[in-house]
Amino acid sequence: MDINAVAKLARVSIATVSRTINHVPTVNAQMAKRVWDAIRELNYFPNTQARALVSGRSKLLGLVVSEITNPFFPELIQGFEDVAVESGYEILVSSTNYDPDRMALCIRRMLERNAEGVAIMTFGIEEPLLDQLTIRNVPIVTVDVGPDRPGFSLLKVDYRHGIRQGVQHLAALGHRKIGFISGPKRLHSAQSRLSAFNSSLAECGIAPDPAWLVEGDHTLEGGIAAMEKILGGAKRPTAIMCSNDMTAIGVLHKLYRSGLRVPDDLSIIGFDDIHMAMTTIPPLTSIHMSRHALARAAVLALRSHLEGSEPVRERNIDTHLVVRETTGFPHGAMQDLPISTRTRPVIARKK
Repeated sequence: MDINAVAKLARVSIATVSRTINHVPTVNAQMAKRVWDAIRELNYFPNTQARALVSGRSKLLGLVVSEITNPFFPELIQGFEDVAVESGYEILVSSTNYDPDRMALCIRRMLERNAEGVAIMTFGIEEPLLDQLTIRNVPIVTVDVGPDRPGFSLLKVDYRHGIRQGVQHLAALGHRKIGFISGPKRLHSAQSRLSAFNSSLAECGIAPDPAWLVEGDHTLEGGIAAMEKILGGAKRPTAIMCSNDMTAIGVLHKLYRSGLRVPDDLSIIGFDDIHMAMTTIPPLTSIHMSRHALARAAVLALRSHLEGSEPVRERNIDTHLVVRETTGFPHGAMQDLPISTRTRPVIARKK
């Protein structure tokens, strides 16, 4: 079926069918009803490219993520699509696999397909690419890429709040030997999380041990490798915070294979609170960052910019600690406490 068949059945011109599909308000109501009735009867699907030519709008939003294998990003994509569809947009999705050249290619192809705006949710982007996008005059949303840029909408995650809760939770349990497995330090988000960890330790009067500050890569395999490095050192921490949940799951795997018990021998905290976190054994204590809130903020920032408003200069996304079962007292600490105090401090809600 094509638009000619719709026009013939509805007894209107092809131009009237086109204007009806594109919701041009000047179309006669009775004619519009005949067109929509014909579309339903013929099971006709309008050509989106043709619609774009008439309306001058593609109604496409681009979404660039770092990878698909990390469950954080599919959850983010789902939220982005839900809000985009509610707003009358379709989405294009690409992943970069942490490759700056591939990121540039992804964005270029989206713009070639007339994406009206692009959300870059990779938590890091190279400066030269930012410079190129600045002169494109296309609405762009970024998350945690550093200082504000003219023409960009900027989302920031409040890492400090959640990480501070995590460190305070461990300190309240009696931990003083706390390590941290970061993400790749070239990412602004990884630097922010590490900075929040160090400042939170200082607030609790705990000095960081460089041997327990290990750079990871936000993958399960990276968590295994980082934990191997820590276990191979001369001394071992009693707790580890991880820059994301996939790293923490890798740490759990390595500890299990090494015959170490969580949380009896080592307490673990992740970051992101992906859906899988509640299904690990034991369930993972993690710092929650709402993918839906992040996705919604990105879509609304793009839509606002497309509708003529100024870019969102800064929108903060909250984080908070979710206590499950991978955190406990340091090994042997329970025996040193009076029976009346042998309870686990709960800093935040459990789910």
